[in-house]
Amino acid sequence: MKNQLIRIVCIFSFLFFIYNIAVGKPTFREKIGQMVMIGFAGTTVPDSLAYDLNMRNLGGVLLFGSNCQNPTQIADLTESIKSLAETPPLIAIDQEGGRVARLGAYNGFSSTPSAFQLGSTYNLEDSTRQTAARMAGWLSTCGINVNLAPVVDVNVNRQSPAIGAKDRSFSSDPMTVARHASWFIDEFHQREILMALKHFPGHGSAEDDSHLGFTDISQTWTSSELTPYEELFSQGFDDMVMVGHLFNSNIDSVYPASLSRNAISGLLRDSLGYGGVVISDELFMRAITDTFSLKETVTLAVNAGMDILLFNTNLYDGRSLTAVVSDIIIEQIRDDVIDSARIEESFQRIMALKERSNGVVKKILPTTPDRYELDVYPNPFNAQSFVSFAVPRFGRVKLSIYNLLGQKVSSLMDANMIPGNYRQQIDAGNLASGVYFITLETPERLFSRLITVVK
Repeated sequence: MKNQLIRIVCIFSFLFFIYNIAVGKPTFREKIGQMVMIGFAGTTVPDSLAYDLNMRNLGGVLLFGSNCQNPTQIADLTESIKSLAETPPLIAIDQEGGRVARLGAYNGFSSTPSAFQLGSTYNLEDSTRQTAARMAGWLSTCGINVNLAPVVDVNVNRQSPAIGAKDRSFSSDPMTVARHASWFIDEFHQREILMALKHFPGHGSAEDDSHLGFTDISQTWTSSELTPYEELFSQGFDDMVMVGHLFNSNIDSVYPASLSRNAISGLLRDSLGYGGVVISDELFMRAITDTFSLKETVTLAVNAGMDILLFNTNLYDGRSLTAVVSDIIIEQIRDDVIDSARIEESFQRIMALKERSNGVVKKILPTTPDRYELDVYPNPFNAQSFVSFAVPRFGRVKLSIYNLLGQKVSSLMDANMIPGNYRQQIDAGNLASGVYFITLETPERLFSRLITVVK
């Protein structure tokens, strides 16, 4: 017993001089949180969403018309969302104009022309810019920093139920689509609002609506539907591209674009050279849920190269959807189904995007650690004390508390951990006042810190 105590004391003395993990480094789960954007019910922030923002590092929130009563309420809502978030969040809305506009006459704004009116009826730069500027002003005033627009689908099929029939496409001419989209985007960019081109690789020829079920564009889609993307990328656009739930056997014989490595990593990134953030269309649409489970959807989307997974709700079977998605990804990494490097890749793209959006992120957060580290704060311990530790490689980690006699008094963790920075709140309620050691046992070495419990 005495030798064990001496060993722990010696280890602590040696580690006292080693740099410890800095507060604020993101854990692996927090990086996954940045890859999730969710909707919610109500006009104020529910407790479940507040917890996701504050404790799970939720990356983004999507507002629907049902969340938006009037300009003052929306501004208060977005301010609440921002104040609760651990990392400044993306707050998104669909404000295309026309029939797809969450801000309109019914909630204190005004009606706006559709993309078809702007690009095909008027076809004037001034009209498109004026409409975009007006809507961009609304978003800016309300604290919304992302517009999931413009639609750059080419109006191939005027009766296409999701696009043409709803006047959501600027034109049947790809170059006209690109021009109006460029003017539209510029007005929002002037007000520091991020944009998302949609719906890659092109929804304009579809005879079905992906909201309602399987949508096959194999026989109707042509490569000219990529022209707006090519033109806008050549102008330097790299905010976000939304990938649709569109099946095209010429691109991928098995999966729709939103779950397809061929479509995202192959066509969009490798062939078209796009380097920005990729966001999914809403993943609870029936084009996905009729065929794939949530676990399959998340796994396929991440492996395909998706950066942000978009959902219309924050709950799943009564649980936090953010937590469920995080659990799925962690499990799939441990089972070697998803490469942890994919998470790091998406996280860095998202942080880079946020950094240039109205200065919401001042510094890119650190990457996966290169060494094991252990820290305790505050010390002396109280009910709100935390242990933070870094894990550079996958392996078994044990976190324990010992008294000065070398007796284990608490086992905090004993699990296989993936690489990342972790933080865990410690309940010292069952410990008497005194001095203890907290140890981090790893496959490579034992780390220890001296802690004081004061009651």
